[in-house]
Amino acid sequence: MILPCGCPDQYPDWDGRDIDLAGQGVHILPIAALAHMPISYELYRAKQQQEFEKLGLKERWPGFTLTHTGMFGGKIMRLLESTDSPSRRVQVLPAPYKLRGRLHRGDVGTIKTAVQRTQAELLDAGHMPKELYLCYLTCPQCADKRGGDRILLLRRWVESPALARKVAQMRK
Repeated sequence: MILPCGCPDQYPDWDGRDIDLAGQGVHILPIAALAHMPISYELYRAKQQQEFEKLGLKERWPGFTLTHTGMFGGKIMRLLESTDSPSRRVQVLPAPYKLRGRLHRGDVGTIKTAVQRTQAELLDAGHMPKELYLCYLTCPQCADKRGGDRILLLRRWVESPALARKVAQMRK
């Protein structure tokens, strides 16, 4: 269920875990961004929700959105139960699609140390960090009622044999 403010009522417990979303169906909507800041984020979320209603798409966790931004654009993704849809925005994630999760209790202004800690953990394990997804679990409207600001960080990573060898050499 999606709360009236647009936040997800339920979300996966991926804090401190590695998840492989290979083969997972997703609905991907491109968004505008400037310097990694989404522009009209709520408008794009509403547009995506309208597409879900028109196409009759079912989500694993309604309202749970993975947000990835870049210098001049980005995308928002929502996980689907099924990929049986004619929409060009419904895709299947490639294999492997491994993510490391970390639940950050705070707003985006205090996220720096959590991102650095996650990246350091991945590098220490010999994994090459790739893109970062932010999942906003609360908004300013519902944060006080739901225990404060929460953002789930999901950092995609790939195996790197060269990096793993370097880490092993440094530990000797």
